[in-house]
Amino acid sequence: MPILQWLDRDKTIKQANHSPYRLLEPDYNISYGDQDSQNMLIQGDNLEALKALLPYYANRVKCIYIDPPYNTGSAFEHYKDNLEHSQWLDMMYPRLELLRGLLAENGSVWISIDDDESHYLKVICDEIFGRKNFVANCIWHKKHTRANDARWLSDNHDHIICYAKNKNQWSRNLLPRDENISGYTNPDNDLRGLWASGPCHVKTPSQKDIYEVITPSGRKIMPPSGTSWRFSKEKFKDLINDERIYFGKNGSNVPRYKRFFSDVQDGLVPTTLWFREDVGDNQEAKGEAKKIIYGSVFTTPKPERLVQRILQISTNKGDLVLDSFLGSGTTAAVAHKMGRRYIGIEMGEHAKTHCAARLQKVIDGEQGGISKAVEWQGGGGFRFYHLGETIFDKDGRINKNIKFEHLAAHIWFSETKTPIVSKGKSPLIGVYNKTAYYLLYNGILGDKSVSGGNVLTTKTLDALPKYNGKKVIYGETTRLSGLRLEENQITFKQTPYDIKAR
Repeated sequence: MPILQWLDRDKTIKQANHSPYRLLEPDYNISYGDQDSQNMLIQGDNLEALKALLPYYANRVKCIYIDPPYNTGSAFEHYKDNLEHSQWLDMMYPRLELLRGLLAENGSVWISIDDDESHYLKVICDEIFGRKNFVANCIWHKKHTRANDARWLSDNHDHIICYAKNKNQWSRNLLPRDENISGYTNPDNDLRGLWASGPCHVKTPSQKDIYEVITPSGRKIMPPSGTSWRFSKEKFKDLINDERIYFGKNGSNVPRYKRFFSDVQDGLVPTTLWFREDVGDNQEAKGEAKKIIYGSVFTTPKPERLVQRILQISTNKGDLVLDSFLGSGTTAAVAHKMGRRYIGIEMGEHAKTHCAARLQKVIDGEQGGISKAVEWQGGGGFRFYHLGETIFDKDGRINKNIKFEHLAAHIWFSETKTPIVSKGKSPLIGVYNKTAYYLLYNGILGDKSVSGGNVLTTKTLDALPKYNGKKVIYGETTRLSGLRLEENQITFKQTPYDIKAR
């Protein structure tokens, strides 16, 4: 598969691995609403924030939607837009790698982008997510006015590129019928109501279905060259008698098959054309933002209806949604109103002044955007987090301020590549693939000695929770012989030297 080359590519593709693991520190002064909420709003660099989330949320996020800087010089003032092309790729590649690690096997990622970088984005996404997992390039009708002062062409659309983590496991939802009737009309006043039409021929021909059709006006029609009809002669006759074939107002056009809106019981298959009438446009988004956010907003914000469309297709209630370029907080606001859990990441003070402020109003029951459509009345909550200290210092030693549970989560993820489940105060972190993982650190056994129980001795081993099978034990050092370790099926790993993925 072809790959994209740019300045510093070799350094960039290693950046995600070299980024430090940091702690997430809650700020209860900014957190709002239900204090037990799992919703998260994180202030800080999104590369480091995504890395901090891995030990807890790897392979758990059902839908990722991001609206990164477009590299056009027209983005929100807090973003360093108008980057050089190679710098933009340097920014995007490691973040997409980390996003893939957080995405569930049956999850999907949706990325808003314009023409300047869309094709380059597609190539690096093919590399990171796999070309076979490409789902679609949706076209969003972002504005209806024609820019008569445009030097070349008036730019009226953006792209939303979608990939699945594993296309064989991902499935899309249908869209509600009553909200998506564009394309359905009733030119012949059929009593069965609105309908859309499709071709009566297929591109892969069947010889038995190549026959002559006579229109109501008497015109004789054969299927287009290289095709055949999609129906047998008998079926075609039945459809004509049932008035499900349309030959145009004069009764002499090429036949079209009528699909009635009333026949679509479960919903509508999403299309790749998203018109402003259905999902909103920039102007609608600006109006939404100005009502609930004070100060500057994006010049190309996204309306709540657009994010709603993405979440309708890709998630169900209770699923986890992530936006690591949260901007003015639209994704989190929509996810909150739709009953999804969410994680939003933003840098700078507007994580507080814009995102947190908007979510507070959502919790209080604001009625903008999609609120009336989803019957939103308020409730719920979110926790606000800052990026804290790194788990390891610059010399590779464990930061003295790191607590047991944080190091345990890191070790568990580095060993299993799965998020930690247990949050208990036990040296037994968990069991994975018939191997038990233990951590001796920070006096977890209640030992008040100098080593704090962090050294594996006979006494320490006897105090550990029992497991009859293979064991991996992390500690400062061991006093047990190699034979004793082998007899007890123990692989000993020394902290911090044997801790991976730093």
